[in-house]
Amino acid sequence: MDEIKLMNPRYLTRTLETSITRANAQFPVLMLSGPRQVGKTTLLKNLCERTIEGQQPRRYVTLDNPMLLALARDEPALFLQRFPPPVLIDEIQYAPGLLPLVKEMVDADGGKGLVWLTGSQPFHLMKNVGESLAGRVAVMQLQGLSVGESLGRGADVGPFLPGNAPVSSDLPVKVSSPLTWVFETIWRGGFPALQGDAVANRDLYYASYLQTYLQRDVRDLAQVGDLTVFTRFVRSAAARTAQLLNMADMARDVGIAPNTAKQWLSILQASGLIWLLEPYHTNVSKRMVKAPKLYFLDSGLAAYLTEWSSPATLEAGAMSGAIFESWVVAELLKSYLHCGKQAPLYYYRDKDQKEIDVLIVQDGTMYPIEIKKTGNPGRDAVRHFSVLEKLGMTIGPGAVICLANERLPLTANVEVIPAWQVA
Repeated sequence: MDEIKLMNPRYLTRTLETSITRANAQFPVLMLSGPRQVGKTTLLKNLCERTIEGQQPRRYVTLDNPMLLALARDEPALFLQRFPPPVLIDEIQYAPGLLPLVKEMVDADGGKGLVWLTGSQPFHLMKNVGESLAGRVAVMQLQGLSVGESLGRGADVGPFLPGNAPVSSDLPVKVSSPLTWVFETIWRGGFPALQGDAVANRDLYYASYLQTYLQRDVRDLAQVGDLTVFTRFVRSAAARTAQLLNMADMARDVGIAPNTAKQWLSILQASGLIWLLEPYHTNVSKRMVKAPKLYFLDSGLAAYLTEWSSPATLEAGAMSGAIFESWVVAELLKSYLHCGKQAPLYYYRDKDQKEIDVLIVQDGTMYPIEIKKTGNPGRDAVRHFSVLEKLGMTIGPGAVICLANERLPLTANVEVIPAWQVA
């Protein structure tokens, strides 16, 4: 596997383990996708080691091995004979020709949990998986470590919803202030290799990560010619995190055609580096702003790309609010993805400039959320929640996610929630 091993961290329980175990009993194939180095292989190999008595151990094979990759590409049938199920095949995107034969194999076998696949780069992979393994594969996504996972309570994390009881009401560690701890966490980011005592290697890690991403995924698989210009585009996306997407501005700033910007943005989105938060809309609501908001999903990588050299400079800098919001939105997203669920997250903004940072829409109920880089939000923070009444839906409990020390009621139906209690 093509990972930069700056350290060998202890294994941290991932929230997705439970969903993977359930899917393994239901589907013959399981596909785990996500950005590079977020721990996909580590997670699945850890589950492989928990062999149930009476079951055959699962074999691990990586297509980062040149000889095995050549076999998989040139002789896919022989490859599957050499590595029969149960098997974990790592980096399947390098040999998509295996997928039709995997389909034939699992159809002939009829069992469950036969083949596990990982893919770090799904530009073309998901199309191939969908066409070849429709109805036979459980597709799950893994991002970097959530706060709960990094603190060793990944097994207790569930999808975030205002009004639910927190896993823990205490500060995650003994710190002088939540602000200090949160921005150290944001600046470090969620990659497993940077947890613990490896922060001194943070700049080297992100420089190496970016180079690996550009060379292995973008050049080889997405066929982007000018990597220097593409790198400027990635930096431009990081600088616009938590903003409305304006493709024309991005194209102009980088010096590329709008169609190229659109293609490159889809690459960042498909590889799990960014996420587009869509506006909430209904058929009867015609005053909504329709552009999505762009979020860079790993706060550490975003801080590195925008050249903040320390947690203190990031916290005091012009982007502190935007990167804090991005970090919270990423935590909200992980709380759903890592439970094997689609995230029902939207934002609200109308032409009267009334905005709500996040709406969770579930079972016909809307849960409004504001994100504030403050330890003491006032009622003014939720002044726009009332605009939801005109949408004709049930409005559930709301939340202000911020830097407060503890959960406290702000109004009869809105709670102040410390940022580390999201996931």
